Amino acid sequence: MDKPVSWKASGLPWLVLSAVVIVADQIVKAIVLAVLRPYEPHEAIAGLLNWTLAFNRGAAFSFLHDESGWQRWLFSLLAIGVSVVLVRWLASIARSDWRNALPLSLVIGGALGNLIDRVRFGQVTDFIDVYWRDAHFPAFNIADSAITVGAVLLIWFGFFAAKKS
Repeated sequence: MDKPVSWKASGLPWLVLSAVVIVADQIVKAIVLAVLRPYEPHEAIAGLLNWTLAFNRGAAFSFLHDESGWQRWLFSLLAIGVSVVLVRWLASIARSDWRNALPLSLVIGGALGNLIDRVRFGQVTDFIDVYWRDAHFPAFNIADSAITVGAVLLIWFGFFAAKKS
């Protein structure tokens, strides 16, 4: 097993980015909750983007949204578990390994941003409504975006790093 990496030399300082994601997510959600009415779209980019306050008690694409409430705790435990694993991963890599640290910190920030909503409200606050004509992508938020970008970057960098070796 590899020698443990010190705090400064490890990827743990990248948790600052996770904190930025969480703070930005929560600030924007607070503004959206104060300004928008649920499920009333406000056009941002005609034919493409609305700000629409929506709530999701489930996970991605409203998976398990209509269940009785147990999913709140399942997805909360999942967010905590995934975050713990990813923080441990961050602790084991070098701070300079940005190809792993950047995506991991984005996923951690997004998971914890949505966890805060689940614990506080029992549901996640969404507000970004992307559509084309009558086809709407499920509403999402900043935390969801961070998770998605982080996951895509992990796959992307993993694919290209594997090709080099």
